[in-house]
Amino acid sequence: MNLNAFSDVSKRTRVIAGSAAAILAAGTIGAVSASAAAPAAPAAGTVPASVRADAAPRDLVSTTHLDIDAATRAARAALDAAEREGQRVSVAVVDRNGNTLVTLRGDGAGPQSYESAEQKAFTAVSWNAPTSELVERLKSAPNLKDIPGTLFLAGGAPVAVKGAPVAGIGVAGAPSGDLDEKFARAGVTALSR
Repeated sequence: MNLNAFSDVSKRTRVIAGSAAAILAAGTIGAVSASAAAPAAPAAGTVPASVRADAAPRDLVSTTHLDIDAATRAARAALDAAEREGQRVSVAVVDRNGNTLVTLRGDGAGPQSYESAEQKAFTAVSWNAPTSELVERLKSAPNLKDIPGTLFLAGGAPVAVKGAPVAGIGVAGAPSGDLDEKFARAGVTALSR
């Protein structure tokens, strides 16, 4: 085997590879510098047309949500009702969109209760009905239970204003869903005071 021939090929390969890398680097630097130019700044006090939103009033929707103080008051009332009866539960309050506003995990509440309370609250606000009623609906529409984030067990109560849902309260951890729902209703009642 002729090592000199191998050495010559190796040198040529390195030269070609090095040249290709230099060309690629130069092209990349040129492309980066060409695209890195700052856009012209808009005049002071103006909003660029690409950012401006001129939606017509008919295209807008207003919704009502509980504020954090009201959500906390409702959660605390539900937890207090459970504690008065010696129950160890978790309570969740979600807004109209199902986003969690407040969760309280009572002392000694089971690990499953936290997520279950959120799911019950989400389910109650989604259908604007107590989850105990929704359990009955499963008999005629069993696929409802397949909707992500829902839990069709008693313990969730909706909060409504003029018939429209604005929040949901879920309680989990008591030995029965009926008790959980009783405590959730105590949270709803605290909002009407």
